[in-house]
Amino acid sequence: MASLNEPASLHGHEVLHSASKADDSKHGTMGAVEVMDLEEGEAPKGLYSKVSVVMMVIFSGLAIGSDGYNAAVIGNVELLLAILYPESLTTSIYTRLSNAFLIGMIVGMLMFGVIADQLGRKTGAVATTVLLVLGIILSTAAKGTDETGMFWMLIIARGIAGVGAGGEYPVGGAGAAEATDESAGMRKHRGFMFAMIADLSASLGYVFGGLVPLLLLLCVNQKVERYDLVWRLSFALGLIPPVSIFWFRYKMAVSTAYRKASMRKQKVPYLLAVKRYWRPLLGASATWFLYNWIAIPFGIFSGTITNRVNPSGSLITNLGWGVVINCFYIPGPFIGGYLSDKIGRRRTMALGFAMQAVLGFVLGGAYHKIVNVFPLFVVMYGIFLTLGEVGPGSTVVLVSSENFPTAIRGQMMGICSAVSKAGAAIGTQVFIPITSGAGDQGAFLVGSGFAVLGALIAFFFLPDASRQLEDEDENWKKYLEENGWLAQWGDDETRDPKGIVLNQCAS
Repeated sequence: MASLNEPASLHGHEVLHSASKADDSKHGTMGAVEVMDLEEGEAPKGLYSKVSVVMMVIFSGLAIGSDGYNAAVIGNVELLLAILYPESLTTSIYTRLSNAFLIGMIVGMLMFGVIADQLGRKTGAVATTVLLVLGIILSTAAKGTDETGMFWMLIIARGIAGVGAGGEYPVGGAGAAEATDESAGMRKHRGFMFAMIADLSASLGYVFGGLVPLLLLLCVNQKVERYDLVWRLSFALGLIPPVSIFWFRYKMAVSTAYRKASMRKQKVPYLLAVKRYWRPLLGASATWFLYNWIAIPFGIFSGTITNRVNPSGSLITNLGWGVVINCFYIPGPFIGGYLSDKIGRRRTMALGFAMQAVLGFVLGGAYHKIVNVFPLFVVMYGIFLTLGEVGPGSTVVLVSSENFPTAIRGQMMGICSAVSKAGAAIGTQVFIPITSGAGDQGAFLVGSGFAVLGALIAFFFLPDASRQLEDEDENWKKYLEENGWLAQWGDDETRDPKGIVLNQCAS
């Protein structure tokens, strides 16, 4: 990631504003507001490492892709567990096992949002990776005095992995946004880059979450006595991405934005933050909630749905159809990322939601006729998922990043993403009761109704943010100054690793 090593005084002189004692008493804060006067109206320039920026973007994508894999793999693993442990895998255990990872993610998102802002992106990135690796190892090695005990260990382990995975969103999302802000060229294509980082990588994670158990089943010749090996290896292979990026994260540098505009190890004026940013916070949280309510259950249970629609098919056949359905996630980020840069994040999100709703109502309304032609059902199901990625899938992470200043970006993203995973957890929780009572037809109709609501919120509620993150940083500084809040801006404590070459000028 980028780094600005020159002190601020090289770019502009510092002006200290003293506040009155009454203001100090009012906010309980002592100190001075530090701002930089720009000489000749120019923005302060800094140097950054182009290699660090590229690696930050790539590894953020790998990290989020790993989260997608670990979230998706449980759906297919549960099909194997149901065969191995039909008595012990009760409905309550099944639901807890499905939700453990998501609940852990909610905790991680909130916790690491604070860590990323207060202690730095690097500290958060290293800690999330360690927790994810620990949770995966414990999941792979889950044991107990009986089958129920093993399931409870698996639930706890999945929760730990979820905490690490959840932390990736505020840490990696904020870090990647700041990395792509280092130059005008990257800023221009940030929508497409974020669609690749946050959406395509997660989509590929879901595809591999279905493909890996399928391939392992073929490797053991579908022998039931080998199913235990298959589900444990399915978890274990999720270690590859986080382990492979650990060294880079340990050696990562600090972004220009964080160097200049963070409030590291300082009290944050949350009431002022909510007063100023309540609209993007509510809009981003609501649309991400609705997107995950639709996308996560329909992705996780794709194998289960195809198993019900095609009961005569073998386990391998239905797992294969589930993988095919999840492959329909992949085109969405390319389309959505392109549209995001051309027509804006808000319009792209609303368009995707609206098209998904229309197709969902068609699929739900004519469900009983469509399922009689099973390949047609698979294609329409897949396009339903694609449209979700075209709209909210490609834009929700970026909207939750661009609309907030660097000083609180991690925490605001943490809140938005935590609300989103609450949507995923609730959607997963109620998905089975909905399909049990109203069938898969009911699930498509309910999901489409939420997509309509998402389109309305996105179009009429979400603001259009500046493409240059520094603009909102300056607005935030001025806003706090006007309200008498005193802060020391930037991070002049953290030192970049040796060997980082600063060879590009920020613009």
